[in-house]
Amino acid sequence: MIKFSRTLTGALLMGLAFLPAFVAGKPMPDTGVLAQQLEQEFKGAYRENPESTGQVRSFELTAAPAEWGVVPPYRTAVWAYNGTVPGPVLRIKLGETVKVKLTNKLTQSTTMHWHGIRVPNAMDGVPGVTQPPIEAGGSFTYQFTPKDPGTFWFHPHLNSPEQIERGLQGALIVEDPKEPRYSQDLVWVLDDWLFENGASIYDQFVTGHDLAHDGRWGNVASVNGRYLPSIPVKAGERLRIRLINAANGRVFSPTFDGLSPKVIAVDGMLAGAPFPLAQFNLAPGNRLDLDLVIPKEAAGKSLAVSNHFGRSPQTLAFLNVEANTVVKTPAFEPPKAAHFPAWTEALAVPVAHEFILDAERGGPYGISWSIDGKTGHENLAATLPYGKFSRLRFTNQSGRLHPMHLHGQFFKVLARDGEPAQENFWRDTLLIGPKQSVDVGLVPLDKGLWANHCHILEHAEAGMMSTLKVE
Repeated sequence: MIKFSRTLTGALLMGLAFLPAFVAGKPMPDTGVLAQQLEQEFKGAYRENPESTGQVRSFELTAAPAEWGVVPPYRTAVWAYNGTVPGPVLRIKLGETVKVKLTNKLTQSTTMHWHGIRVPNAMDGVPGVTQPPIEAGGSFTYQFTPKDPGTFWFHPHLNSPEQIERGLQGALIVEDPKEPRYSQDLVWVLDDWLFENGASIYDQFVTGHDLAHDGRWGNVASVNGRYLPSIPVKAGERLRIRLINAANGRVFSPTFDGLSPKVIAVDGMLAGAPFPLAQFNLAPGNRLDLDLVIPKEAAGKSLAVSNHFGRSPQTLAFLNVEANTVVKTPAFEPPKAAHFPAWTEALAVPVAHEFILDAERGGPYGISWSIDGKTGHENLAATLPYGKFSRLRFTNQSGRLHPMHLHGQFFKVLARDGEPAQENFWRDTLLIGPKQSVDVGLVPLDKGLWANHCHILEHAEAGMMSTLKVE
């Protein structure tokens, strides 16, 4: 047996104390200096302030009961914006100010959240955090100038499991005139419906089954509120398809029959470079912008668009390619981000906060989903410094999926289960698998109190909701 003298043991301990400062003979970087380098690398990635043209675009939306033909010939009783599911697509140019008067003709209170848009905090639409509820018969006017171009959407942030499921959802597209023009610019809102007795919405919400699983998954999928729609296209056309997942809980992993779309934007923001669409899990709240050319050989064919997340493929829609017609494909390089930080050294910065995602028995629904052992908006989980780099960790201790959505900020995935990730795009919503841990990095540029929650709506309703303060 080897015995160490007290003097030798002390010397060894002193040596160990210096080990964190050296790796392979090189000093470890000063994390404060490294954070400053990451912040410098971030500059120019996206705007700090909006660039206003002074033009105001005004819209009026009314949330009210309506009928909609999801599965013809049935008519489904829904809740809708201006009578359609999804609501009207609001399109504006970058720099224009949006002014939307929302009138509530439901029998319950509601609000409007502008998902993914970096709005002034008071316009974020979260009751109890940024505004009071809009009572039945009341109205509220939202006004803001989007800072970023891209694909965004709007939906209620009050009783969301029922209000969104019944049809209250819509798209806001902020166009950048500098980006190239496609043959068609299509918006596809993906959803699923839990129907019974033909096409009647099952009217039990936030059930024990939903809470114990990955939220409410329906039995009928839709694109723009229609079951198996056929979208007319021409051979040679170059399409920009903007996918929005508005489902309560279902994840979509879309494929295009025999085609090879490129992803040019995630969650509204252009990627550092386009990349192939391959097994991208589009979680509730996520968006993808695709660049897709219809080949001339496809003329006269019907091409299936399918979902491959789950046990078996599920057809979502068809691209019906006109016969005997071929048009010239527009020639241009796909749009990409002007600047995207690599942040290769970001994992050397300590974790500012670890969000623990889990569940326990109890609460008003019998199961409570929690963040850091707490539930609801009252849980101020962390305070982040404005304009400074922060590394956050989401650790899922449960056996269910959790698409975590951070209001008012974009972030980059740095690592999964400790292994560095190689994503070249921003997110505002991140799907975290069972027992998985994910590290993200961000530089907050929008001050205020922001919601941070699971976008499986039933999980959020049962408590998986917190707030972050940026100051």
